[in-house]
Amino acid sequence: NIVQGVQDSVKGFDFWQSVSSAVYNMFMPPATPTAEQMQEAHPETTDLKRTITLELSAHELASQLHEAAPGLYPVPPDELKDKTLALKAKSEAFSQFRSGIEKMDRPVTLNVQEAFVTYMKVSFIAGLVVASPWVFFQLWLFVAAGLYPHERKYIYTYLPMSVVLFLGGIAFCFYGVLPTVLDFLLGFNTRIELTAQIRISEWISFAVMLPLMFGISFQLPLAMLFLTKINVFTVDHYIAQWKMAVLAIAVISMLLTPTPDPMTMLLMMAPLLVLYALGVVLCHWTLPKTTVEAAT
Repeated sequence: NIVQGVQDSVKGFDFWQSVSSAVYNMFMPPATPTAEQMQEAHPETTDLKRTITLELSAHELASQLHEAAPGLYPVPPDELKDKTLALKAKSEAFSQFRSGIEKMDRPVTLNVQEAFVTYMKVSFIAGLVVASPWVFFQLWLFVAAGLYPHERKYIYTYLPMSVVLFLGGIAFCFYGVLPTVLDFLLGFNTRIELTAQIRISEWISFAVMLPLMFGISFQLPLAMLFLTKINVFTVDHYIAQWKMAVLAIAVISMLLTPTPDPMTMLLMMAPLLVLYALGVVLCHWTLPKTTVEAAT
């Protein structure tokens, strides 16, 4: 009986259909439930969406009733002027209207493959982030075998600083730059009476590239220290050419930010100027005194 049951199961098994279903379920997000399914699962929520609350002046309502039927409704007293009535109205049209308003706040797609490509892009980026510690560890095992002990010491010293600066740049972007930039850009649309319909692919690129560029740009102090150690620049050069440094930082901020607005550029430029000063101090502290005296 057991063998017969296994044979029957194998006969009814479609390999390619099973594989295609597994791949489809792997890459496709869960489907959005329909209005009928939502009503069956959450009847109280659906009932609330069909209901709106109207606040009316009690005195105004009583006055209208008195004008319509003076014999039935007396003149309203003055005490009703400060009172309001909350009247609830229920209709299926209210639910459709509310659903239309909620859909206006969602990102949009303009072609058939955009949602799938964006979904794969986010999955790829998330995979890189999750796997990056292991990838960098394997890369370090490969590189460390060919380094001298003093070169390894530099890696042990400056790699944690680089990670801290990178994460600091990302955190500064998420908590300081993104809210300000979005408020400025979306507020500009409101001021000129335009409705912003954001494409999901452009939003994902913006939300990923901007923090990444901030994390890379925050490596400025370590780049300055590296150029000083290989004798490309000295501390005095950094101090004497500060005007050129400001210009270079402005150009770099303009190139790294994914949006052409000046607000994002200025928000990147301001911390880079502070990091430039920090880089000068770092170079002065870490270089041997003989190197500094020779440069002066």
